[in-house]
Amino acid sequence: MADLAPTGSVLTCYDEGHVVTYIRLLQAEGEGADWQEVARIVLHIDPEREPDRARNAYESHLARAKWMTEQGRLLRGSRSNW
Repeated sequence: MADLAPTGSVLTCYDEGHVVTYIRLLQAEGEGADWQEVARIVLHIDPEREPDRARNAYESHLARAKWMTEQGRLLRGSRSNW
């Protein structure tokens, strides 16, 4: 897991490889889950040992997931359709 998700306007191989992560982040946010628990479970970063890294990774990956959803790209069937 990268410390920060991509930020460009083009989907990347990283995005393709982390679709499940993005979906899990969106589901957790929708359920009101604590960001620290999500960072630990979904991103595999311990927020107690690395609070800044965990928070930054959580926020950037969640933002990327929302961007992909807003662009209608998160749940498309194949990369060729992106």
